[in-house]
Amino acid sequence: MDKYTWSYSSISLFQQCPRKYYRLRVLKDVAEPPQAHLDYGSAVHKAAEDYVCGGLDIPEKYAFIKPHLDALKLLPGEKHCEYEMGLTKEFKPCAFRDPDVWFRGIADLLVIDGDEAKIVDYKTGKSAQYADIKQLELLSLLVFKHFPNVKRVKAGLVFLVAESLVKAEFTEDQQSGAWTKWLTEIERLETAFKTDVWNAKPNFTCRKFCAVVDCEHNGKNIY
Repeated sequence: MDKYTWSYSSISLFQQCPRKYYRLRVLKDVAEPPQAHLDYGSAVHKAAEDYVCGGLDIPEKYAFIKPHLDALKLLPGEKHCEYEMGLTKEFKPCAFRDPDVWFRGIADLLVIDGDEAKIVDYKTGKSAQYADIKQLELLSLLVFKHFPNVKRVKAGLVFLVAESLVKAEFTEDQQSGAWTKWLTEIERLETAFKTDVWNAKPNFTCRKFCAVVDCEHNGKNIY
């Protein structure tokens, strides 16, 4: 079996459709086309990073995010922007690009304040209606490994455009249960690598959004 790594985005893609995951992340013969909303999100993230940790001014077109970031800058503790963390298969902390890395995650903003940490993930969507805190849970698991003195993680999805905040909180003693849940999903991914079976899973993206246009379920072929 080929060595693999996983992250919140990759396991989410696998859960959505194993075949799509295989074509985009393993075979890599298909790539997602450029998308304006993703480019916009990347630009906002960069502006936030430069302002909070780099001391640079926010470009005028993103000035609306400044009040949210000013509040974050006031948080006590040591601040890390776009903080990369890795974990080996033995659950040992490692660098993001370490040869033995197995699981990766990046915190948009990580604040370490004694035995408490805060994780902030910026979102540029127009609504928080379908907010998913699973990414925050995974990041908290990385934080507990990389900062063993941390006992509690307070986390939030900050919707900069929708002006909403979705909160979550995780404690050190919840790690075992969280890992049990996630490892069940990772076992499915590992089985796909071992068997080289990547079945298609029709879903809401098939009709308009899937880049795997030669799949029999792709909307470009059936509509």
